Amino acid sequence: MIFARDKSQMCNNLLQFAHVYAYGREHGRHVLSMRFSYKYPYFHIRHTRHTSFILYILVKIAAALRLIPTAAYKPGCNREELDRFVEKHNNVVVAGWEVRHYELFLKYRSEICELFRIDEAYTLPVQAKMRILDEGKGVRLGLHVRRGDYALWADGNYFYDDATYASYIKGFLRMHPGEKVHVYISTNDAALTAERMELLVKSGTEESLVSVHLLGGSAPEDLFMLSECDAIIGPHSSFSLVAAMYRDIPFCRMDRAKAETLSENDFRKFDYWFRLLGQ
Repeated sequence: MIFARDKSQMCNNLLQFAHVYAYGREHGRHVLSMRFSYKYPYFHIRHTRHTSFILYILVKIAAALRLIPTAAYKPGCNREELDRFVEKHNNVVVAGWEVRHYELFLKYRSEICELFRIDEAYTLPVQAKMRILDEGKGVRLGLHVRRGDYALWADGNYFYDDATYASYIKGFLRMHPGEKVHVYISTNDAALTAERMELLVKSGTEESLVSVHLLGGSAPEDLFMLSECDAIIGPHSSFSLVAAMYRDIPFCRMDRAKAETLSENDFRKFDYWFRLLGQ
């Protein structure tokens, strides 16, 4: 069996495990996610046979005692060499963000999406709220406003102010003239309000056909909310990317500070951004 182990945050863990899962699936190997065995209880994977907290504890102890070898996919590693190492061991721990099996991931993507289907306890309330807010009419734009740790991550290059996010919304509105646009915000910034963002978007324009909503949901609720939109705009983040993964939603990654002029070319599908996640 292959035991996938890593740290970091939820969607990084999801993508890292999915690479390992796809490799195991292709080679007839069972894969256990050590991270999802005890954390993030809202995904379907928690209800599957090879996700066990007891097995996680046993493997963690065995790995610490070096009874089970570890393949560490660290920056600068030789991936092909590590893949061969994994192949020749019946039981092995795979750790590190640099494990990559892009083609296999895409081959088994539907299974991966099913493994990480979010439980209905989190999805049904979100669906109900969105139906009330937009009545199923107009275009839904998911906006991921990432603050907090982004003040320092990557030298703060993706820590954008409200005006920058508003400029992207305006760019999207210009792509949909005359259409009602509902903007659904996911954010870790407690100070941000839907009213402020809507004012910024409408300031100096006649963009009366836009409504901004902030549901204030939990991480799984916000992830599902974004996945229910018709398009997503957000910074360089695995959270936005995973949200786009489920239904292959067009995603515009905010790699520059101003974007009042957007086009269809700025919105790419999952497989494009997936390969650029580390760049």
